[in-house]
Amino acid sequence: MTTAPHSAAPMYRQVLLLSSAQALFQTVSVLIMTIGALAGAQLASSPEWATAPIAAMFLGTALLTVPASMWMARIGRRGGFIAGALLGTLGGLLAAAGVASGSLPLLSLGTFFVGGYQAFAQFYRFAAAEVASEAFRPRAISFVLAGGVIAALLGPQLGRIGGPLLEPQYLASFLILAALSLVAAGLLLGLRIPRQVETAAAIEAARPFAKIVTQPMYLVALFGAATGYGVMILAMTATPLAMTHHQHDLGMTATVIQLHVLGMFLPSFFTGSLIARFGVLKIMFTGIMLLTGHILLSLSGTGFASFASALLLLGVGWNFLYVGGTTLLTRTYSQAEKGKAQATNDFTIFMVGLAASLSAGILHQTMGWQNLNLVLLPWLALAAAAILWLGYAQRQRVPA
Repeated sequence: MTTAPHSAAPMYRQVLLLSSAQALFQTVSVLIMTIGALAGAQLASSPEWATAPIAAMFLGTALLTVPASMWMARIGRRGGFIAGALLGTLGGLLAAAGVASGSLPLLSLGTFFVGGYQAFAQFYRFAAAEVASEAFRPRAISFVLAGGVIAALLGPQLGRIGGPLLEPQYLASFLILAALSLVAAGLLLGLRIPRQVETAAAIEAARPFAKIVTQPMYLVALFGAATGYGVMILAMTATPLAMTHHQHDLGMTATVIQLHVLGMFLPSFFTGSLIARFGVLKIMFTGIMLLTGHILLSLSGTGFASFASALLLLGVGWNFLYVGGTTLLTRTYSQAEKGKAQATNDFTIFMVGLAASLSAGILHQTMGWQNLNLVLLPWLALAAAAILWLGYAQRQRVPA
């Protein structure tokens, strides 16, 4: 116990660095979510293809998540995270070239590489869990995700400033994205994952892959996080299109996205403490209820207040499900199993995100904003049932 103060300081420093890297990465991601569909709409031949740049970002994430995890299991987190940030720089430059040349495929190729950046950056939260003590782990995950609070303030604002800054519109936004990614790469040079963490897998025996991913706890953690992510991405991607359709300007749209992202990440300062106090399943179930509240508010109208309040609840609901799902997942695998377990989790989540982002434009075009949200209710009901079932199963295993 006497060594705890000496080991705590490096742990906190690494969590702070990862949180800062998360802030830069999320700023890039939020910037694309703010103006990606709008930039796509000005290049697309039909409205249904407006969200192609956002879908391409999620495709890049989905395809590179497993290779990123496996590569980092061999070379370490630091090298992988830096390579991911450099992919973001390349993606921003290609996307800017796509806007400048009026090419939707080139714009989408750029956001595909930004998706590669996201594939690596999604493991920041797992890296925080690896450097943290068991007691600090839920808070470490939350604090890293809390870096998104800065993204909530910067991402939409940079999208709004960069939109008209150069011609054609949104060119400067993607150049800003490239610069932010380069700054993140420089910051990550200071990352130091303790060597005993990265080499522990070499002395542990891993279970077969099927045995890891078929654990009830693993499946509920994955389904909960994927539900939160899919519902959030579908609604968030459609929001700029819906607000434009209902005569809201870019400034109002950016404000709503800003409130939404604050809802996503501001709770991270206390989500870990709530999990420690009330239990992870209760927090995940609360997330389901908050997402249901988003749907009900979206049915209240199409004015600014309806969009703003609905998107705020959407963000908080995502936070509870995503932080809760990540925390629950870390209890299902050993160090030797982390590569496969984490990669499978994030690959599945981003395939859901890909489907949600690609379908958002089509669903909005064919169904409208309110019906698009209404059809999400059965999905949320199924996730709630899975969380309740796991809680019941765990209580049954406790000796009388």
